[in-house]
Amino acid sequence: MGFTGFTLVMPFLPLYLQQLGVEDVGEIALWAGLSLGVTPAVTAALSPFWGRLADRFGRKLMVERSLISFILVMSAMAYVTHAWQIFALRAVQGVFAGYGGLTLAMAAESAPRDRMARAIGLVQTAQRLGPALGPVIGGVVAEMVGVRRAFFVTAGFYAIALGIVFWLYEDPARPDSRPSAAEPAAGSVRQLLQAPGFRLMMAAIFVMTFVDRSFGPILPLYLARGGRAVEQVVLLSGVLFSVAAGGAVAGNQACEWLLRRMAAARVIAGGAAAAALGLLWFLAVSNDAAMGGALLLFGAGAGVAVTAGYTCGGRLVPASSHATGFGLLTGASLAGLALSPLVGGLLSRGGHLLAVFAVDLLLLAAIAVVTLRRTSSPD
Repeated sequence: MGFTGFTLVMPFLPLYLQQLGVEDVGEIALWAGLSLGVTPAVTAALSPFWGRLADRFGRKLMVERSLISFILVMSAMAYVTHAWQIFALRAVQGVFAGYGGLTLAMAAESAPRDRMARAIGLVQTAQRLGPALGPVIGGVVAEMVGVRRAFFVTAGFYAIALGIVFWLYEDPARPDSRPSAAEPAAGSVRQLLQAPGFRLMMAAIFVMTFVDRSFGPILPLYLARGGRAVEQVVLLSGVLFSVAAGGAVAGNQACEWLLRRMAAARVIAGGAAAAALGLLWFLAVSNDAAMGGALLLFGAGAGVAVTAGYTCGGRLVPASSHATGFGLLTGASLAGLALSPLVGGLLSRGGHLLAVFAVDLLLLAAIAVVTLRRTSSPD
């Protein structure tokens, strides 16, 4: 519900800015880019902080706090009159956000240890399905009530999510917070970062998120180089995005099966390698069906690697610090989300679109090699 609500209006942000009186196309692009990027950037910095509070006071309370802030901020966006007000509200949203990482911690904590990958994969599937449905619903809503009033509909989605958490979820009872002999004591952020393999999991999640989001903005431009009509480019881009998302969902679900049969390091390395092969295949073909198959492979590899990274990272920290640990892992993902459009835009200046794919391939190869060469499995 939350991810659907978020993507219900954000794709129409440039149009909303135009309605506010911003006429220059470059200025619209600037304000839209800043407004879309500031929330994940601020959230990435504060996710560990909210995670620590969640470990201390409970995950449910912190998720409710985050969802209430989203209801208020999204409602306030319906009343803005200047572009800078959208940017300011998005920055405030980033301060109080962070429920995505907390839901992963809640899933990991609610499931048996041997089913953690399954639980995390299901949550990530929901996070993928939300952005797939949001723009479609948003298009219908915007046509019916207008872009400005669509923000109230978005707030309604967050209100439903708040009700679901309030009435249907309870934090698992922890009668004895003292760690067992087999479980390390809950530590600070610095101690978690020093856990063997934890920073590698953060790096893997960062790379996979960065690559997943970096070539998306330039995909229509890349497809247009083949001489396709604008209508064909728009349709093909949408289909390819959906195929890649479908592959990622399949990868999320397959991760548990793979982790039962091999070490997490090999699963992550294999996922990164599969994603790299998918990109190479995509660059080598021009047939629509072949490109779809390539991005299906890319999405599956990325989905496997990300779910394995979160699962392994969750296993590396004690249950009493799950929210903090997942806050750090989510922060790495959000950092990749915030940086990828910026780096992709800089690399593709002057029409050098292949530079984006080259950097993506280098990052995938690096994380695959580094993960595979670990002398011991992260889990």
